Amino acid sequence: MYVRDACLVLGLIFMTLSATGCGVPGGPESNQTGATSIDGSAQEMESANSGMESMKHSVPLIPRQEFFGNPDKARARISPDGTKLALIAPLDGVLNVWVGPAEDLQAIRPVTHDTHRGVVRFFWAYTSEHLIYLQDVDGNEDHHVYSVNLETDQIKDLTPITGIKARIQEVSERFPEEILVGVNDREGHQLHDVYRVNIVTGQRELVQHNPGFAGFITDDNYQVRLAQTFTSDGGQVYLMPDGQGDWREYLQIGAVDAMTTGLAGFDKAGSMFLLDSRGRNTAALKLLDLETGEETLLAENERADLSGIIAHPTEKHVQAVTFTYARREWKILDESIRGDINYLKEVAEGEIQITSRTLNDKLWTVAFIMDHGPVQFYLYDREQQQARYLFSSRPSLEQLPLVRMHAEVIPARDGLELVSYLSLPSGTDPDGNARPSCPLPLVLLVHGGPWSRDSWGFDPTHQLLANRGYAVLSVNYRGSTGFGKNFVNAADREWAGKMHLDLMDAVKWAIAERVSNPDRIAIMGGSYGGYATLVGLTFTPEVFACGVDVVGPSSLLTLLENPPPYWMTFMPVMKKRVGDHTTEEGRKFLESRSPLFLADKIKRPLLIGQGANDPRVKQMEADQIVKAMEGQNIPVTYMLFQNEGHGFARPENRLAFNAVTEAFLAEHLGGRFEPIGDTFEGAVFTVPSGSQQVPGLAQALQTRDDLP
Repeated sequence: MYVRDACLVLGLIFMTLSATGCGVPGGPESNQTGATSIDGSAQEMESANSGMESMKHSVPLIPRQEFFGNPDKARARISPDGTKLALIAPLDGVLNVWVGPAEDLQAIRPVTHDTHRGVVRFFWAYTSEHLIYLQDVDGNEDHHVYSVNLETDQIKDLTPITGIKARIQEVSERFPEEILVGVNDREGHQLHDVYRVNIVTGQRELVQHNPGFAGFITDDNYQVRLAQTFTSDGGQVYLMPDGQGDWREYLQIGAVDAMTTGLAGFDKAGSMFLLDSRGRNTAALKLLDLETGEETLLAENERADLSGIIAHPTEKHVQAVTFTYARREWKILDESIRGDINYLKEVAEGEIQITSRTLNDKLWTVAFIMDHGPVQFYLYDREQQQARYLFSSRPSLEQLPLVRMHAEVIPARDGLELVSYLSLPSGTDPDGNARPSCPLPLVLLVHGGPWSRDSWGFDPTHQLLANRGYAVLSVNYRGSTGFGKNFVNAADREWAGKMHLDLMDAVKWAIAERVSNPDRIAIMGGSYGGYATLVGLTFTPEVFACGVDVVGPSSLLTLLENPPPYWMTFMPVMKKRVGDHTTEEGRKFLESRSPLFLADKIKRPLLIGQGANDPRVKQMEADQIVKAMEGQNIPVTYMLFQNEGHGFARPENRLAFNAVTEAFLAEHLGGRFEPIGDTFEGAVFTVPSGSQQVPGLAQALQTRDDLP
């Protein structure tokens, strides 16, 4: 298992989407949202209109470029030997990796030279003379692994094989010039074998042939210690090599705990860190002796799963953990870093993230996450206990009228707590109580996954929409991760069921709390959030004034019938938690939860954004709902981006889609918007349907001769 920057990162197979964005306790819980009616009064409408008009004159319109263009700099990472600093910054308008002396940020230079999609996923090799990065082609997620030799500037493709999705398996300071990489280069591309790859020469040696597992757990000695796969009922099982070329079962985890329990890397002595919800609700951190099976509890929290681990870079013992219910909470396990954390809490406002550490642990890079400003990066010297400011990701944001993000806990009708985040337009909350002086148009922003979560922090979509005059609400509906196994399991087979009712309860809460005008509510999201948008417009067609769907599946049948090949080992989980597309009963159920088959119910305007190369939610998902709506003469606007996948990575495309989105929302919610103008410059997309239905879209298209 790959551990980087001394942090154990909990990954999800069904990834969330960054195209639309999102991010405690404190909200009133007295109203019974399940019984609240969705209605409003003419007086409230008049007050809301007055408030919007006042805002137009008092708060400047922030250009969307400030939110969706490239950052000035991002992702500061110190080299293992402490001599160099790497970061992401634009080169001729495209994000690339830059490197320079740790003591002189002015001397950084670009070491990658991508001119198309950008390089954003990188880390230091333990040589401190090489960087490793991953990149695909136009969002197809067929990632290759590349190394950059900082002495020669040579860039080498370490996985030069067509049609593969390579993934990092392990990086160890014990083998500075080698890494372990998973490569699915066999026929069918379903299984990843483990290779040992020399980052200098590119030489590749097979370490472990995959006989049918989802993945492997390896250690710092590059030994394969365990394999992991999923059982037919959606649980998971860990297996050990038996020493005779076969595997024996070591640990089986039932489906009820499978999303919140798992092995997560080794300490120096060879014991494993175990995230464990068995016999409890939330995932605690334990240390597991693989030989004796003895478990030692290290940290737990009653309300939240473990969300992060900080381990020593060479000794590998856990020094601190974090739990995130509504806001991140630290728990120190190693007193030697308590003074460091206490000092850093005084350096800057915001939540602390330790993003990299030197091998001798003398230098850290630290990011401070804010809700109303850019990320700030510091280089922290532990011996001097002094933090040196490096840069902020977007300095231009620091002087703009950005808004705060308020944490709310909204009760669902069956008693579950929905941790949510609310942003209000500047000047609409004079009392500072997270409630506007009069109800506002609302955008319900639904996160992807669904096995992901919204969190507190700076969110460009929240900020853009709040600046345009909308309240913005992000809801951790059931199935969202981080709140214990009961919360995750409550979403099983509840797509378009109770998961949607959670969103409806949040809407009712917003109306009851006078946050929202009931006649001007939009639903918007990406991936699962896009699906939730389609569900909102088909299952509850009277509730939302309009919807914005980004790469959302329209049919659960076609979603499950067309997964990427490397998802096949995960499909038992999808069958259990979404539905079984291989049985007649299961297909009928999935059809009943698919917006495609209810397209004739849509009454309100819909905007769809889709990446043509999306391997997860394929283009057919957008095509078929658009065709069904057109067949019923129901208006829909459809933007298809030819060089994007599951979300929009290129800033030109992000700007183009958000320009159309804010014009679309203004048309149907009454907010303000920045005209499209020349925003389409450099974007690559077509509008197969509905160009006349968004203010300024058809005119902007007519001025573009280079659009495909």
